[in-house]
Amino acid sequence: MSAHHKMDTKQPDVLADMAQGIVGTAAPRRDGPLKVSGQAQYAAEFGDGSEAVGVLVRATVVKGKVTQIDEQALRAMPGVLAVITDERLLRNPAQGTANEAPVQGPRDVAYFGQPIALVVAETFEQARHAAQSAQVSYSAQAGATDPDDPDAVIDRPDGKQTEQGDIDAAMSQAHASVDAVYTTPSQNSAAMEPHASLAQWEGDKLTLYGSYQMLKYNRNELADALGIDAENVRVLALYVGGGFGSKLGIAPEAVAAAIAAKELERPVRVVMTRAQVFETTMRRSGTRQRLRLAADAQGNLTAIGHDATVSNLPGEAFSEPVALATHFLYAGKNRAYSHQIARIHRTCAGSMRAPGEAVGMLALENAMDELAHETGIDPVDLRLRNIPDVHPENGKEFSSRRFADCLTEGAQRFGWEKRNATPGQNREGEWLIGHGMASAARGNILSEAKARVILNPDATVVVETDMTDIGTGTYTILAQIAAELLGLPLDDVTVKLGDTDLPPGAGSGGSWGASSVGSAVFLACQSLRGDVAEMLGARASDLTLKDGMATSGNVRKKLSALLSETLTATGHIEPGDTSEVVQHAGFGAHFAEVAVNAVTGETRVRRMLGVFSAGRILNVQTATSQCHGGMIFGIGAALTEDLVHDQRDGHVVNHNLAEYHVPVNLDVPQLDVVFFEERDEWANPIQSKGVGELGISGAGAAVTNAIFNATGVRVRDYPATLDKIIPDLPDP
Repeated sequence: MSAHHKMDTKQPDVLADMAQGIVGTAAPRRDGPLKVSGQAQYAAEFGDGSEAVGVLVRATVVKGKVTQIDEQALRAMPGVLAVITDERLLRNPAQGTANEAPVQGPRDVAYFGQPIALVVAETFEQARHAAQSAQVSYSAQAGATDPDDPDAVIDRPDGKQTEQGDIDAAMSQAHASVDAVYTTPSQNSAAMEPHASLAQWEGDKLTLYGSYQMLKYNRNELADALGIDAENVRVLALYVGGGFGSKLGIAPEAVAAAIAAKELERPVRVVMTRAQVFETTMRRSGTRQRLRLAADAQGNLTAIGHDATVSNLPGEAFSEPVALATHFLYAGKNRAYSHQIARIHRTCAGSMRAPGEAVGMLALENAMDELAHETGIDPVDLRLRNIPDVHPENGKEFSSRRFADCLTEGAQRFGWEKRNATPGQNREGEWLIGHGMASAARGNILSEAKARVILNPDATVVVETDMTDIGTGTYTILAQIAAELLGLPLDDVTVKLGDTDLPPGAGSGGSWGASSVGSAVFLACQSLRGDVAEMLGARASDLTLKDGMATSGNVRKKLSALLSETLTATGHIEPGDTSEVVQHAGFGAHFAEVAVNAVTGETRVRRMLGVFSAGRILNVQTATSQCHGGMIFGIGAALTEDLVHDQRDGHVVNHNLAEYHVPVNLDVPQLDVVFFEERDEWANPIQSKGVGELGISGAGAAVTNAIFNATGVRVRDYPATLDKIIPDLPDP
């Protein structure tokens, strides 16, 4: 039995009528004990010991062609089993959700660090030694490695250059205005688990254990790269140690492992080193953003302009969409956007947590803070004055929005009224104390998904989908939804994920996973409830399922007593026309307190508050954890993270966690997260919204705005490191 639903209209809040009381609670992560005890198996941990080990050989030129690899010498080295130079090897990692064939052809070099071969040996040490010893000849060419290079080709995509009204006139007539340029560097997702794949063949059928987020797409990408039917490919990713976008698409190690395993007729494991992860997988593009804001004497915005330059390899379709939130967050009659892509020879740029808003809102929210200072209007009040009634560009109504509540409640909880609006006036010894805030916004997306729910005669349940859990709590949340709908204890529900043999879920990306696959589970359970109601001789609308009991009117029976056979239903959700009717988004507000050392320029974040409205919160513990993660991402963007490229050849200078500085425990203060109750009838059947990426959007700007309030130093070039703060510090 199947239940198919297309989102074309508003949805009633059916979950409000459920009786089990599990959805919305802080149910502990079901995979937690397995992970902390080392029992959760990750991609590199599968196998029986018979696997050969592969290590990637990578290019050492910016651009050109591989003319020769001394394969004979490599094969003669101890333990070496094969040298793979197949033209099917990936040149660039795939983008994942694009569901397009990945870029292949390893001999055509497009960036320093590109995989050009795979050495396979009996042990990792043997394979590594051989890969590092590879003698490679190139026909090298010059290639631009920096967006500011005069030789960099600049693309201006159609549809991303828009203007509404006359922004130049509005700027010239404004009571107050801001016209400033903000820059953000390349960043790396830096997930804890490196990219890893174990490939094994049985005849023409390939099984790949991989660390990936979007299995229904990854299966097709892998099949396309190998030139085989997707029906002959099975991808498993039972546990993924973080992804943040870097594992959306199939990466070079997976294709290389599969080719080698076929050639050697034995399983092959390829695990990227940390340096390879930094140099070979997706980076977030650096950006150069010009923000223009104009306001009248009352602080009402009359103009918004957001111009951006981002970068990527030649031929890549993705470009960091920095102005996503700028389109709808604030009012303003006159609006202008431009977007250009510098085609440079650096590691491929792609989606990283909250692509667009994560860096775009750094600039937008800094500019709003600058305008607040210019006008003398409180930053919270300025934002409240400029919340539009409808989408300011297309007139759509917002499906739901508690943005104003997030601002006002956040200010009250944070103690914003005690903030000294004059920079540099709050001091504790040699520490200057400052307070800053920023808005949060992230568009909400529904993605097609399927899930199968099996109700056994003993009233236990199995949920099956190829959806992944990348540390976000999917195992727990899907169990909660099934337990709620079928009136069973959480322990009676088993969730099976991360296997392309299961129904195709939405995949983990875009903050759509829980809502999309959760809705598919909901629909399947709704169908099963109809079956149970029929067995009870009742209407589904009159049925109550709680604690394993089925009740309708005066009839009450144990669920297991009603079931004489296994019942199965598949839920299928897909997006419809609702996004054409209304504007979907989650909203929030960040507040931060920092201390900046008046002598050294060191910044310490002392406390941080995030207040969010994101539809129904399915699990308050996992949602809070996701917002904590987003806010920590924001601290990193504000203060430390900078993927440095050598301008001579584009190679990554700080390709490890010792020198690419993500926030660690001592960098992160107490983080407080508050959620508002919100129901969005337009979002999906369970009325939830994405949370994972909302928490990062705007977070870093709250920190840098607080630095300005502490010191009077406005840092527009991220991150706000000591060298950018010290020169303009007030006298100690």
